[in-house]
Amino acid sequence: MPSPRLAYDEMLEPSGAPRAHCRQYYDWLREQPAEHLARKRAEADALFHRVGITFAVYGETAGTERLIPFDIVPRILPAEEWALLEQGLKQRVRALNAFIADIYHEQRILRAGRIPPEQILCNPQYRPEMQGLDLPGGIYAHISGIDVVRDDAGRFCVLEDNLRVPSGVSYMLENRKMMMRLFPELFARDAIEPVEHYPDVLHENLRSVAPDGVTDPTVVLLTPGAYNSAYFEHAFLAQQMGIELVEGQDLFVRDAVLYMRTTQGPERVDVVYRRLDDDFLDPLSFRPESTLGVPGLLTAYRAGHVSIANAIGTGVADDKSVYPYVPEMVRFYLGEEPLLANVPTWVLRRADDRAYVLAHLEELVVKEVHGAGGYGMLIGPAASRAQLEEFRARIAAHPERYIAQPTLALSTSPTLVAAGLAPRHIDLRPFVLSGREVTVVPGGLTRVALREGSLVVNSSQGGGTKDTWVLGAAPPVALAAV
Repeated sequence: MPSPRLAYDEMLEPSGAPRAHCRQYYDWLREQPAEHLARKRAEADALFHRVGITFAVYGETAGTERLIPFDIVPRILPAEEWALLEQGLKQRVRALNAFIADIYHEQRILRAGRIPPEQILCNPQYRPEMQGLDLPGGIYAHISGIDVVRDDAGRFCVLEDNLRVPSGVSYMLENRKMMMRLFPELFARDAIEPVEHYPDVLHENLRSVAPDGVTDPTVVLLTPGAYNSAYFEHAFLAQQMGIELVEGQDLFVRDAVLYMRTTQGPERVDVVYRRLDDDFLDPLSFRPESTLGVPGLLTAYRAGHVSIANAIGTGVADDKSVYPYVPEMVRFYLGEEPLLANVPTWVLRRADDRAYVLAHLEELVVKEVHGAGGYGMLIGPAASRAQLEEFRARIAAHPERYIAQPTLALSTSPTLVAAGLAPRHIDLRPFVLSGREVTVVPGGLTRVALREGSLVVNSSQGGGTKDTWVLGAAPPVALAAV
């Protein structure tokens, strides 16, 4: 599918010359023989296979696991551009946390008429059980993955907010480790901001939101288990933070306190970094058939005896039908203008928006408001007549389940494919951590649509990843000769 308009090239100016911050790398890349790059790519594949960095690709044979394709050509951002993006990300996450705290307390933004109350209170991600519950620091989204894209003019804008169980940070870390192993000379030469300290920052942030009075908190990572598509990441992060990786059967609640079963007897748990959805956390309060969670966990949580990251009920803020209101949240809670714009969005529960989208369906991208991973989505310019008519019927039957956006010309980056270097569309997921401070590790996960012309970057849909280099403001300190 051809791009709807000329995409912004991350490495090259429209004239074909390299952008200033990419010039040194571009010159090096041009000097590399194709055979050398091919060998490096094969080496990366072999190493990833050995480590077991896989992801489930749904829609293929049941149980299919495959390597996430890794591209050895990095995406490079200059220091000054990253600084502006970082400010915008922190601002956005502060506003989102303020919004979630508000809707579970005074609901000022609803009473002020800035967001229709039914949009929130009737949302399946809204959890009445959280109403009036005070959390340490007032933080709900401790880990946020904000999907950022460039428009055709090169401006960053937010495509999506991921606040429930955002994933992908392990691939960011492994991508950097791989690039440092394959091309150590580039890291010795260039001032590339580090990312390997992310697990330490995450661990400290989790410890900082322990219940009041806890001085040396025990933190665990709660996983649905080895059959989850992101299990590699769960095990990786637990190991990197030096905390226990647990499943629901490893935990129990007694007298409104959460404990972990150990060979030395029960050990109290103060912070749970959960990697499963609200519905499965506590069969006594949510889905009774769930075997993944911990009976009584909500009781311990409401008693203030354990912290959960991200908080229960956070998903109401990453619902795609709530996303259009985030700029207004920034103005309402922070009294500031948003530093990062949203992608223009039509909310199909609105009659005027729905009429426009139905009249221009073949030009737009339609998404389910609760969809994730690239599922439940229509890309109008690439759709068949049958697919368009199917979505037309879906929208007519349940307009509240959908939003629509323009078909963006996602920026491109040179990518090593079978035929050599070629532009492929990319996005960026930086990870924002909220604890005593709001922190963004420089870079993030760059996802790449490997098929020519494709705009779908999701790993679950066959996309790949790249290392993301944020250049430092100053050159690295030269190593002393020995």
